[in-house]
Amino acid sequence: MSNHYHVVLFVNQQQADGWDLLEVVSRWHRLCKGSALSQRFYRGESLDSAELTRLSEVAKTWKARLTDISWFMRYLNEFIAREANREDQCSGRFWEGRFKSQALLDEKALAACMAYVDLNPIRAKMAETPETSDHTSIKQRILSAKQAQQPTTLLPFVGNPKNPCLQAYRFG
Repeated sequence: MSNHYHVVLFVNQQQADGWDLLEVVSRWHRLCKGSALSQRFYRGESLDSAELTRLSEVAKTWKARLTDISWFMRYLNEFIAREANREDQCSGRFWEGRFKSQALLDEKALAACMAYVDLNPIRAKMAETPETSDHTSIKQRILSAKQAQQPTTLLPFVGNPKNPCLQAYRFG
C-alpha cells in the first residue's frame, strides 16, 4: 500500500531454541554492529571464560529480541523511516502510531488474514487482479505456481483449516 503495509509473520520458536551462541551472534550482526566482544567471537578469536560468559549473557537478550515481533517491527519501521526521510531530505517522525498485531490461532484465521492482505491493493484500486498487485505474497505464489513451484521466500500452505495451528501467526 502507498501509506502503510501489512505483514503476516511466523516466529519459529522451536528453531530459535536450537540456535547456538555463534548462530545468535551471526543473526544479531545482520541487524546490528554488535559489540567488540561479539565481533571478536564472530571472527573466531579465542575468548577467555569470563568473556565467553559475558557474551553468552548478552546473547540471551539478543536471542529474545530476534524472536520478538515488537523488536522486528521496531527495526523494520526504523529502516523504512530513515530511508523515506533520506529520500525526502527531511527528518522527524514518519509513522503516525505504533503497529497493531493480531494473533492468528488457526489455519482458517491465517487464510482469511492473508486474503485480506493480498486483496487490499485490489480494494484500494491499486491493481486489477492479484497477479498484478505489487509487493504481495499472492503475486509471488501465482508466479511460482505457473512454474509448478513453491515460492522459496514464503512458507508453503500446509495444514487443515478445521484444525488449530501448532504455532500462532501474527498479523500486523
